[in-house]
Amino acid sequence: MRLVVLGCAGSFPGPDSAASSYLVQARDADGRTWSAVLDLGSGALGPLQRWGDPAAVDVVALSHLHADHVADMAVLGVYRRYRPTGALPPLPVLGPAGTRERLAHLSGHDPATDTQEQFDVREWRAGEPVRVGPLTLEAVPVEHPVPAFGIRVTGPSEAGPGRRVTLAYSGDTDACDGLDALAVDADLLLAEAAFVEGRDDHVRGVHLTGRRAAEAAARGGARRLVLTHVPAWNDPRAALTEAATVYAGPTSLAAPGATYTL
Repeated sequence: MRLVVLGCAGSFPGPDSAASSYLVQARDADGRTWSAVLDLGSGALGPLQRWGDPAAVDVVALSHLHADHVADMAVLGVYRRYRPTGALPPLPVLGPAGTRERLAHLSGHDPATDTQEQFDVREWRAGEPVRVGPLTLEAVPVEHPVPAFGIRVTGPSEAGPGRRVTLAYSGDTDACDGLDALAVDADLLLAEAAFVEGRDDHVRGVHLTGRRAAEAAARGGARRLVLTHVPAWNDPRAALTEAATVYAGPTSLAAPGATYTL
């Protein structure tokens, strides 16, 4: 299984990165590569095209419906609808309640950009895994001002046949039981770190700091921590410094185009 960072800027696209979006790929026993996109935030359709034809994506999994995680779904619909090589079957899209209506709002209820025929929208149900080829996706409710989920993705390891590995993606959340559940025994915890200890302590229930993300990684026994969703106005080194005080495992910052093999 492979993770590719398409966009990792927090809350809005940064000068060097699209907003949140991550490509997860795995090969099945027949050698076919399956692709899942976790979130498709502002500007993320551009880098997605560097890794292949967006029409080949098998599923899009949305953690929540804020624009920095879903805005490029509107232009993905345009891409799929007007590509000159012909029509495509509806793309499965997993998301929280209200996803269909949110995508309609993004397209402006314009018949020329309507996404209804392009996406087969399905609502996340906590505790009900979804199989996509060799990948299993499971949504875990987390704490954010709108309905939000972290996503555990389990699939075949690149290290050897028969071994399964798990990527845990926090989405946007504060520290909570759901985050702890996501991190348990994860081979890689991809966790947002939009807030800074001390500066943002008065705002709870919205985002993690590097320290809070690392505490979850340590409690859950995650084997690697990658910090993401850092806004352009933050010093990303602050998140790394915070994390290092409570988590001894390998820790790094997500960067556009970074690839992790599990």
